[in-house]
Amino acid sequence: MHESRDMKSLISQMTLEEKASLCSGSDTWHTRGIERLGIPSVMMTDGPHGLRKQKASADHLGLFDSVPSTCFPSAAGVASSWNRALIQRMGEALGIECQAEEVGVLLGPGVNIKRSPLCGRNFEYFSEDPFLSSEMAASHIAGVQSQGVGASLKHFAANNQEHRRMTSDSVVDERTLREIYLASFEGAVKQAQPWTVMCAYNKVNGEYASENKQLLTDILKDEWGHEGFVVSDWGAVEDRAKGLAAGLELEMPASNGEGDLRILEAIRNGEMTEKELDDAVERILKIVFRAVDSRRPGTTFDQAAHHRLAREVAQESMVLLMNEDDILPLRKGSKLAIIGAMAKEPRYQGSGSSQIRPTQMDDIIAELGKSAGEAAELVFAKGYESDADEADSQLTAEAVKAASDAEAAVLFAGLPKRYESEGFDRRHLRMPANQIALIEAIAAVQPNLIVVLCNGAPVEMPWLACAKGVLEAYLGGQAMGGAVADLLFGDANPSGRLAETFPVQLSDNPSYLFYPGEGDRSEYREGIFVGYRYYDKKNVQPLFPFGYGLSYTAFAYSDLTLDKKTMRDTDMLQVSVKVTNTGPRAGKEVVQLYVSDEVSTVIRPDKELKGFDKVELEPGETKTVSFELNKRCFAYYDTEAEEWTVESGVFKLLIGHSSREIMLTEEVSVISTSDRKLSFHRNSTLSELSRTPAGEAFVQRLIANLPFASALHSEHAALLKAFLEHMPLRGLLSFSGGKFTEIQLAAVIRGLNGEDAS
Repeated sequence: MHESRDMKSLISQMTLEEKASLCSGSDTWHTRGIERLGIPSVMMTDGPHGLRKQKASADHLGLFDSVPSTCFPSAAGVASSWNRALIQRMGEALGIECQAEEVGVLLGPGVNIKRSPLCGRNFEYFSEDPFLSSEMAASHIAGVQSQGVGASLKHFAANNQEHRRMTSDSVVDERTLREIYLASFEGAVKQAQPWTVMCAYNKVNGEYASENKQLLTDILKDEWGHEGFVVSDWGAVEDRAKGLAAGLELEMPASNGEGDLRILEAIRNGEMTEKELDDAVERILKIVFRAVDSRRPGTTFDQAAHHRLAREVAQESMVLLMNEDDILPLRKGSKLAIIGAMAKEPRYQGSGSSQIRPTQMDDIIAELGKSAGEAAELVFAKGYESDADEADSQLTAEAVKAASDAEAAVLFAGLPKRYESEGFDRRHLRMPANQIALIEAIAAVQPNLIVVLCNGAPVEMPWLACAKGVLEAYLGGQAMGGAVADLLFGDANPSGRLAETFPVQLSDNPSYLFYPGEGDRSEYREGIFVGYRYYDKKNVQPLFPFGYGLSYTAFAYSDLTLDKKTMRDTDMLQVSVKVTNTGPRAGKEVVQLYVSDEVSTVIRPDKELKGFDKVELEPGETKTVSFELNKRCFAYYDTEAEEWTVESGVFKLLIGHSSREIMLTEEVSVISTSDRKLSFHRNSTLSELSRTPAGEAFVQRLIANLPFASALHSEHAALLKAFLEHMPLRGLLSFSGGKFTEIQLAAVIRGLNGEDAS
């Protein structure tokens, strides 16, 4: 932005009506301009895995045609790459394509937490883990915005279901909100400063996200320091004046003057001040002019190069879930049966507002043929109808015949778009019955069966024992066919790791009993135990755990070292570990670091992801991977103190291949510097008193003077100590034999609280 531009001076030249008009769009996709003052209009349009610029102006749900753009894998797959640098490159490509189409803001990425695998929009979100989500989002945003195009971090906040999404109320306790659902936004805002943040449709604890001052102003702007503006999700505004006062600067799409009138009415009747309107307009103008000043007229992009990048992203986003008897990679030159309607008509992107028109589309069978080699023979059989759930006996018979005559069968299956889409939630985790029946029928005649899954979220796999290989391809974008071929034939080594837990069955999911709620009320009763945090704590075995993924090579860890064994929570902890490729070929490993609080007075997960890095290694090569941990890595959100708090004690650092395969552990003692003063009262227990030196000294003196003190050294010692541990102070009045009185109790409490004990 030109430093010489004086926003306040510009705003002072506007009429009240003009100011109000800038706070809503001019149509579906454009901000409003004021020609007489030289204020331009800027286009905002859908992402996040590709540019969806509509040729028609009134369409929001992808029903009309859009300009061709590169269709990258959706976020569910992108997060499974665990590759920050790669995602930033993808963001840069998206930014360049926006410049080519004169788009100022690309709507995305989405960082809502995958509370339930049933959410119809999970394909558009990164993870069940807030740290992984925020890191992926920050890289995406940095890439897009490096090209002078704004990103729009969405949907703020606690937008975790499509069912009744415009009226549902997400009822979440504050600690859960902070540690899980806001944390995925917080890291992205602080690291990457998205030009805009998009508020969600739903209510959060009884108040619409579009009118929630605590979220939009107190937390986002004041606490996290967001410098851009907040835009509504399309049609998310309930009361425009309340929203503006709460921190919602821009309403989209155009309100056709209705929002303007409500703002003007609110100012005239004293509901809000003109100063609040001025502040909102200033935030909008800063971004509008930044977008205009960053325009690069005449920008073009290399479609072929972007397609190659989409293939690279897809390769790293796909996860090899099973590889029995090393069935993969497939032998080149072999006779293969390629089965499944999805091999001809792949499900490569999600449905809804993010649906785009690709610049080109890989033919999966043709790509498999290229990778298989000239001597190979590939036979295709449709196997099932994508738009039906019932098996077709003729299609099944044709597929069984093709499979029985081949050396191996590759079966493409997954979720048709009628099963998952923006706008509605899934009702179950099953794949269509005809696909399951086909897998079982093929397995009966062909033991060498590989299943390639095309889906945006986990599926149940009762058929898993039928297959030798399973590749989770997610929604792999326009280059999905080439990426699948690269991985199946070993031209690329699988390096994706799951960014979400795959449950054995839906009822294993922590939100199962409460999702999607009753009426408009959705209570997050599982609290902080989302995803692997729940499966670990409850000791529920997942089908495939968070962080899981196989490779065609093997990796070993050694020499986990810390730069200190004791630290204050204000210190930085340096952690390093050596990783060696012990297998036969080059590959990439995702090194995952989890932190566990060994003894805590609050309920905490067994472990939480606090660091990761993706490292490429040649056979026999060793590299050192380093992490830096700060206070936040050891903290929980203390709702009474309203701050992130670390309790003094021992923390374990765990390095693993996944959340369930921990290879190395180390310990560090962390000393809390919290100045939060403990307050004692009549019902404080002796164990609580013992947390302070003065309290501990008092407890020891008191116990020594109890009538049964001598018993503490007898065979009953353990029982008596357990009895006393949670004894409230007032309880000692009854057991002291008159040695401890009410007057003395009151004096002790005053003394322990630093008050005058006289």
